[in-house]
Amino acid sequence: MLMKPYMMAGNDSDDDGGDVGVALETQPKTKRPPLYKVLILNDDFTPMEFVVHVLERFFGLSHAQAFDLMLTVHKKGVAVVGVFSHEIAETKVAQVMDFAQRHQHPLQCTMEKE
Repeated sequence: MLMKPYMMAGNDSDDDGGDVGVALETQPKTKRPPLYKVLILNDDFTPMEFVVHVLERFFGLSHAQAFDLMLTVHKKGVAVVGVFSHEIAETKVAQVMDFAQRHQHPLQCTMEKE
């Protein structure tokens, strides 16, 4: 914490001769906003290639990265596909869910606090 001292003259009536005190000026610490994990959940109906496409399109992954992550979702049932601020995570989840619904796939995407 950074502190800057400055002198303050005492003006109290019961003061016995102008004592000088030190007041400290503090700067508030800024806190980083909480981050949120975006998760893709496995299901038995969404085609693997569709999941790969979603990962490439909405999360900027290369085809190889998307394919590997899709396999993780397939084998483990869930995978973290990114970590973002609340607003960005919320937007990504909404985009993926809307895209999946428009293509009639039951793919689920959620977010949780890191």
